[in-house]
Amino acid sequence: MAPPLLEVTGLSCRRGGRLVFDRLSFALGEGELLALTGRNGSGKTSLLRALAGLTPPHAGTIAWQGADISLDPETWRGRLAWLGHLEGLKGDLTVMENLVFAERLRGGEAGDRLEWALVALDLIGLSAREVRTLSAGQRRRTALARIVLSQAPLWLLDEPLNALDVPAQAAFRTALQRHLAAGGLAIAATHAELGIEGRSLELGPALSSTSPPLGGEAG
Repeated sequence: MAPPLLEVTGLSCRRGGRLVFDRLSFALGEGELLALTGRNGSGKTSLLRALAGLTPPHAGTIAWQGADISLDPETWRGRLAWLGHLEGLKGDLTVMENLVFAERLRGGEAGDRLEWALVALDLIGLSAREVRTLSAGQRRRTALARIVLSQAPLWLLDEPLNALDVPAQAAFRTALQRHLAAGGLAIAATHAELGIEGRSLELGPALSSTSPPLGGEAG
């Protein structure tokens, strides 16, 4: 059995002086999806931010292929793609310009993958539109196209289905399934069913998970 790529051990996070979860441990291997569930304020976004290196945990470690991510944060940022509640797009740039700009920030070039990302999220017809003119759902699709384009092995997604209509949700699921089939990992905080087979972790007063167990406690 292959060793896990991502290992979280004894992770605790505080927000506003309050312990939102405590001694959380889990591991994920190639092609695995983990859905984070729980009520608002249960710590889903806090966990994603800790995994992304945006918020230091109160305790515990996060390791990629056995190496603590805190020892080389720049390399770690290059291994993940982050989608928060805010899309992180520049309103005065077009859809295509936003995607090209995002790839340059990552130190690469979009190349032939740009068209694939636009097609995957049904954005070809919107590629020349400035983002500020788009609807909420169209902006979300653009942000998801940025994730697809990144080719990062780990996707961290905070409510990825927000503002998406039924066809856009189906397009996202197809892109996510392709990512997982290629050996990628994804962790998504969600209140909605993702519609893809994977593991789940419920954060809250009573932490629970699907089989196989993830372990951990919540405060």
